[in-house]
Amino acid sequence: MEETQQLVNTIIDGIQEKKGRSIVTANLSNIITAPCSYFVICTAGSPQQVDAITDSVEEFTGKHLREKPAAIAGRENGEWVAMDYGTVMVHIFLPEAREHYDLENLWDDAELTQVADLN
Repeated sequence: MEETQQLVNTIIDGIQEKKGRSIVTANLSNIITAPCSYFVICTAGSPQQVDAITDSVEEFTGKHLREKPAAIAGRENGEWVAMDYGTVMVHIFLPEAREHYDLENLWDDAELTQVADLN
C-alpha cells in the first residue's frame, strides 16, 4: 500500500508541475468492485494543458519511480485522458467533461481527498 501511496503522490506532483487544478484523490481500496485502488482526478484549462499534464505525469512517474502507465486513452480528443497505472487510474479532464462524468461521485463509499491548488 505504501508503494501505491508513493505513486499517487508522484502523480500529484506531475499534475501540479503543469498547473493542473481541482485535484481529488478517490480511495477505492475498500470497494470490492472498483477497478483499482485509487483514482487521481484533475482539471485542465485547455486540450493543450491536458496533453502537457499527461506528459508530465508520465515523466514524473518514470523518472522518480520507474513506473510506466499500462495504457493511456483519450489523447486524441483532448477532453479526457485516462492513464492506467494498475493500482492507480489518472483522469485529466476539461471542466465540461469532468462535470459530465462526475467520477468523484461514482462510488459512494470512496474516500475523497481534495488537494490544494498551487498558485
